[in-house]
Amino acid sequence: MNVPPGLGEALLNSASDAVIATDREGRITFWNPGAERIFGFTTAETSGQSLDLIIPENLRARHWAGFRHTMETGTSRYGLGDLLSVPGLTKDGRRISVEFTVVMLRNAQQEITGIVAVMRDVTRRFDEVRELRRRLAQAGASS
Repeated sequence: MNVPPGLGEALLNSASDAVIATDREGRITFWNPGAERIFGFTTAETSGQSLDLIIPENLRARHWAGFRHTMETGTSRYGLGDLLSVPGLTKDGRRISVEFTVVMLRNAQQEITGIVAVMRDVTRRFDEVRELRRRLAQAGASS
């Protein structure tokens, strides 16, 4: 299959989904326009910063334990197209719901050098499902 010219650049520069890359320590090395739109931080604000910028404080310990495990083993529970759903944090402090997949970055020796996450803001859908569940629970309680 031939890859159309400019496909990679078009995907990376898209404003729809966030594409975020980090090094082995979890410092941001790439932040696309989609990440700017979803999280509110500019590329200049995130370059070299920790992913803690977008991880709610109460979830950081669990995130970093999983991140370190992935960097050490080269495996992730979410590396084969499985979607991970987690809360995220925007520049203005709002919590949002995001779904994402991850891909390992490797050097020529196949050593892990970092990770790329492709993320989508699913806050609206998450809120709608939560509201439907609330209504169903109310309807069940009143019958």
